[in-house]
Amino acid sequence: MPKYILAIDQGTTSSRAIIFNDQLEIVVQAQQEFEQFFPRSGWVEHDPEEIWSTTVNTCKLALEKATLSASDITAIGITNQRETTIVWDKETGKAIHKAIVWQDRRTADFCRELSGDGHDQMITSKTGLLLDSYFSGTKIKWILDNVEGAKEKVQAGKLLFGTIDTFLLWRLTGGKQHATDATNASRTMLYNIHDNVWDTEILKLLGIPESILPVVKDSSADFGVCDSSLFGAQVPICGIAGDQQAALVGQACFEPGMIKSTYGTGCFIVLNTGKEAVASNNKLLTTIGYRLKGVTTYALEGSIFVAGAAVQWLRDAMGLIEKASDIGNLARQADSNQDVFLVPAFTGLGAPHWDPDARGTMFGITRATGPAELSRAVLESVCYQTRDLLEAMQGDLSTTSDTVLRVDGGMVASNYTMQFLADILNAPVDRPKVLETTAVGAAYLAGLYMGIFPAPKEFANSWKRDQRFAPSLDEDLRARKYSGWKDAVSRTLSSR
Repeated sequence: MPKYILAIDQGTTSSRAIIFNDQLEIVVQAQQEFEQFFPRSGWVEHDPEEIWSTTVNTCKLALEKATLSASDITAIGITNQRETTIVWDKETGKAIHKAIVWQDRRTADFCRELSGDGHDQMITSKTGLLLDSYFSGTKIKWILDNVEGAKEKVQAGKLLFGTIDTFLLWRLTGGKQHATDATNASRTMLYNIHDNVWDTEILKLLGIPESILPVVKDSSADFGVCDSSLFGAQVPICGIAGDQQAALVGQACFEPGMIKSTYGTGCFIVLNTGKEAVASNNKLLTTIGYRLKGVTTYALEGSIFVAGAAVQWLRDAMGLIEKASDIGNLARQADSNQDVFLVPAFTGLGAPHWDPDARGTMFGITRATGPAELSRAVLESVCYQTRDLLEAMQGDLSTTSDTVLRVDGGMVASNYTMQFLADILNAPVDRPKVLETTAVGAAYLAGLYMGIFPAPKEFANSWKRDQRFAPSLDEDLRARKYSGWKDAVSRTLSSR
């Protein structure tokens, strides 16, 4: 009998459920978008109940489309938007505040205060992260400090914290499992990635009791069983990883030096550094790539806050395209003599700048600039930012100079974008046959625990390339365009 894995892929703008067979081929998938809340400039929130309902609905829809029942599913794997923070009442199961999304900048001033007090080095040395509002730690503190009654409830042991994976796991298991995996824990700014424990010094600094934190497990582990009341049968939950680490696994980047880049709402480049937690001198993050059988594999990561979100901006706010897939054809019509640069710092700039106060800018506009030129500038901005990150990685590790970049995510379906990416990087870009590598990673981790899928090295042999994009841009033109980009960024950075 064939075996099936259900991968829950809970992202920043939508929830998806994908059913894979035992060859890690997609059988069916279902997707639902949900509302984004922007209560103030730089603030981004989600409704936890909408995250939950869209997750359950897409799982049910996927099972229905595949004409399968829950009893046909061998295991569930979960992958999720990272850093997004929920605090809920463990008696009622209800969140005490909307989810504060990873993009949210409301605690930037507090992070600057901590930095001014000299806490940067301690936090970075233990967590591998920069002291920034991007991560979950200061988001938790904000909720505890600003929600009425939260401090009393947390002191009484009535509150729980979780990133999205933990919240979904708790709900899926009927409140029986309050757990996460090492990859998600490593993104909270509360976890010592070297000792693999919640760090008491940082918790004390932020006033966060350890009692609200989940148990941390391997990425492929026993996370309990899905309650039968949800889908009609109990199903083991055996894999959890944050979305970018799940993509690293799904892209089979198991050897040190291998690198992948995911293009979703944001863009995230992750480089496998093996058993060594490499400290960055270029504002990259040192993080946990995955943890299997108690062995931690580390990674360097660069984060671009806005990638696909810029396409959504062009569609929703500017009204220049009807659907995201229209942008490639429009960009091809752009005037090649115009150099228009968009720096999409809508919620600040990530690596290698880490400037939360920067805001979006556009340079090179003339009377002849129109929708085609703006569309091209949006797509090219993602590629320029990728080069920024790769050059930062090359500054930390000499092994990346000849690396082939494995890409995934919604934007990589655009041949136009991938060709420009290869051109501006002057490096080959490999697109896999299965683009849903984040969900592949979650499914693989779940199936690995259940014995369906082989060990990582053998799994790596099954990775298949769809297309390689080789650089073909004239070197002088490449240098001129990238110089123009760097000038635009320099004029966008805040004067802090």
